[in-house]
Amino acid sequence: MRPNTSPVALRQARQHLLDSGQCPSGLVDERLARSWSRSMAAGLLPTGRPQAIDHPSSGTLRQVLASNPELLAHSRPVMEYLFEQVRHSQSVVVLADRRGMLMHTLGDPHFVDKAERVALTSGASWHEAHRGTNAIGTALAEACAVEVHGGEHFLERNNFLTCAASPILSATGDLLGILDISGDYRNGHAHALGLVSTAARMIENRLLAATCKRNIRLHLHSAPEGIGSVAEGIVAVSADGWIVGANRVALAQLGLHAGDVGATLLERVLDVRLDDLLSHHKRRPQQPQALRTLQGALLFAQVQMDAAWVASPTRPAAAASALTQDALAQLDTGDARWRAAADKARRVVGKPIAVLVQGESGVGKEVFARALHASGPRRDAPFVAINCAAIPEHLIESELFGHVAGAFTGARKEGHLGRLREAHGGTLFLDEIGDMPLALQTRLLRVLQERSVTPVGASKAVPVDFALVCATHNQLMQAAEQGRFRQDLYYRINGLTVQLPALRERSDFVALLQRLLADLATEQGLGFEVQVAPDLLARLAAYPWPGNLRQLANVLRTACAMLAEGEDTLGWEHMPDDLVQALTAVPASPRSDAAAGVGMDGLPASLSLQQLSQAAIDQALQAARGNMSQAARQLGISRQTLYRKLKMPVA
Repeated sequence: MRPNTSPVALRQARQHLLDSGQCPSGLVDERLARSWSRSMAAGLLPTGRPQAIDHPSSGTLRQVLASNPELLAHSRPVMEYLFEQVRHSQSVVVLADRRGMLMHTLGDPHFVDKAERVALTSGASWHEAHRGTNAIGTALAEACAVEVHGGEHFLERNNFLTCAASPILSATGDLLGILDISGDYRNGHAHALGLVSTAARMIENRLLAATCKRNIRLHLHSAPEGIGSVAEGIVAVSADGWIVGANRVALAQLGLHAGDVGATLLERVLDVRLDDLLSHHKRRPQQPQALRTLQGALLFAQVQMDAAWVASPTRPAAAASALTQDALAQLDTGDARWRAAADKARRVVGKPIAVLVQGESGVGKEVFARALHASGPRRDAPFVAINCAAIPEHLIESELFGHVAGAFTGARKEGHLGRLREAHGGTLFLDEIGDMPLALQTRLLRVLQERSVTPVGASKAVPVDFALVCATHNQLMQAAEQGRFRQDLYYRINGLTVQLPALRERSDFVALLQRLLADLATEQGLGFEVQVAPDLLARLAAYPWPGNLRQLANVLRTACAMLAEGEDTLGWEHMPDDLVQALTAVPASPRSDAAAGVGMDGLPASLSLQQLSQAAIDQALQAARGNMSQAARQLGISRQTLYRKLKMPVA
């Protein structure tokens, strides 16, 4: 909030609020005006008393403390450090939970008596609805760091305070609590807001490292010397490359929001494969690696992995090793149409034949393309993915073909290699190629014919060699006939077309769901197998899934995050409200395109969850020709779990 608002302006704004019920614009900061309005709406009066119980029962406080053990454990050392910085300013350092209850305080002996008179002690609530405008409650309401000085407090009895508070966020962006410095208005620390904000980030980084022990962590900074400082970005990545945690600095560095955590692949924001990062870390564990974000910003990254992760049987090194044997087989969960597409693609991998992958949005076209790349002789070379629909038209030419230094206004001083040349030796994946502008189609066709690229502003062509995989949800033949897509380019990229089935058309729904749940259990560090209630499973199987596998994975990821302690079965209460409404509108019957009277996997629709699970196991064993390890991989479970489900001794 705006510091040092004049007493006259505060008095005028407060009187106007009391007279009219509204805070006038221009006299005070907008956030302060909103906070005062919320305080009035809560039934508080400036001259009145708070609506909170100053001294709740010891049982209530014990319950709050017991609910926040990690927050307390990682905050206390930082609070002690913070208190040393403000020791002589008659202040108290406060930690509140996400509801505004004070859990822990460290105070200057000369200020403690004053603080206790307004219940600035453990157990008291400083939520805005209870004590009006104050740094703790207002930081909660505004979800950002704030300062509240003297008369800016809504209750006049708190006007002797000056307070600065900052939220503490989890690795997934959830609000965990508030860190605050409160002191005498006449002796406040000039840099209190900066100190408390820095301390909050220190706590967040400690919590992220503690809660993401089973994940790879990337420490990022624009300078290698900045790695390890409080200004570094930290990203937690799952074994299959999903961003599952990040601090606020990392979100800003990568152009992400908290809602993107858990729903974004690392390769979508950094121009590097996870395998390459791990390989570099293995060779030079102490040397940061230079990377670029997809927006072109330079970052240095250093990988960190806890011993528990390195010892995990699901670590990416093992997963990558299995993937290079036949990555397509690793994705096969038994659907005949999907397997037919994989078999066709496998026959041309390593040959100079372009592959066109067709299918609805969300069916896993890019995942299929990556597996095809990893199954072929170019697996150790780059896989460069370009979403032709996501790059602004005025940038796509430079992004694809690169440019020389000074080629146009705004061009990078050092020039730009371009995604086509970055794919040299590896695989180029052009997603949503049907949305590529016609002018760029002409240039791409020339590249494919001549196997060379001419960067923007250059006079000489540069040879390129890559395998080409394209994908689209459009009917390119129809688009070509209508003049919306070049026919000669269509025939050039259509060496082999494979059609991936929509989720509603697949016969392996149960196996797919079980594998996704197994992956998510590992990603979120659950330590147990997640099940689905039978009635919910039947509805999920009957639902048409317009977003296909992407939608299903996101639903399951959120549902797993909603599991309470001690729960291992997903039920209706874990589903988002909009999906519940959609699911209950769909009868729990076989999918419309299945054979009459037959449910998922070609089985009667009335089967129980146990029977469906057994059917998925039988199907996986049949597809793997009795190979227990391969069947377990297809189901997303361990070999020991598969033996246990079959009630057989472990081989």
